[in-house]
Amino acid sequence: MLLSQIKRPEGGVGVVARDGSEAALVKGASSVRDLALEAIASGRTLAETVAAHGLGEAVDLVVMAEEGRLLAPIHHPDPAHLHLTGTGLTHLGSASTRSAMHAKASADDATDSMKMFRMGLEDGKPASLPGVQPEWFYKGNGIHVVAPGQPLVSPAFALDGGEEPEIAGIYVIGEDGAPARVGWALANEFSDHVTERINYLYLAHSKLRPASFGPEILVGELPQDIQGASRISRGGQVIWQKPFLSGEANMSHSFANLEHHHFKYPLFCQPGDVHVHMFGTATLSFADGIKPEPGDVFEIEAPAFGLALRNPLAIDADRGVATVRQL
Repeated sequence: MLLSQIKRPEGGVGVVARDGSEAALVKGASSVRDLALEAIASGRTLAETVAAHGLGEAVDLVVMAEEGRLLAPIHHPDPAHLHLTGTGLTHLGSASTRSAMHAKASADDATDSMKMFRMGLEDGKPASLPGVQPEWFYKGNGIHVVAPGQPLVSPAFALDGGEEPEIAGIYVIGEDGAPARVGWALANEFSDHVTERINYLYLAHSKLRPASFGPEILVGELPQDIQGASRISRGGQVIWQKPFLSGEANMSHSFANLEHHHFKYPLFCQPGDVHVHMFGTATLSFADGIKPEPGDVFEIEAPAFGLALRNPLAIDADRGVATVRQL
């Protein structure tokens, strides 16, 4: 089952459930988060909760996309209570690009990126948890969430704005403080790779950017082997395209280990909060020397996730020097 959210013509949010090519509004559902909290409280699965509500009016999601009515597939009414986070160096083949970006003067000295990648290879899929902790980063909160089809806006001070095709885990925290996984979604973990390349300690700065995910959430088990495609179009023509791999068969960490090292912090177990946690990538157009331009369209797709995730690139107006007023 796939879940998404759309703008209702009369206002408000509609929840759409899809099985195969048939999509319809979930009766009486005002948001995916509310459905998830209902499932947690009732002890039912999300699929059982949707079935209990029943399906109503049919929805054409392709038309919704064309009309700009797709929303992020989950949200929180208070954006500060949605957390955008991620982890890197988790995918087989991901270390070479990152290591080249962070290469030291001595060719004989392994970069910190390569060292962390090797740690994941050695103990990222332990027989019993916990395994080694991964790299972790913060991207922002719900204010940084960009709906499918809407522009990913790069700050005027950014040195680059590039895509990162990833799988994101979608979570809601129950009243007892326990995280529950809603499902999985495609994500564009939009980043500034030029800033990151200057110095690895600039990684935190490079990640403070908007991100998009969806349009649909895959509910249930994630396939072991995810094979998708990431591309950039300019003026209607594809200027770069490459396959990307994800799923545990292509990763150095298990999802259970990555989830443990995120939710081991009480900060991330606050009742009602929503988490969108991105699990890393091994494919970047930046590694191939591509510099995206305003108006370029990023597209990420994989068959298991329904509709492709598309977002154009835009550049924010220069806001000048940030100043603080003394009270």
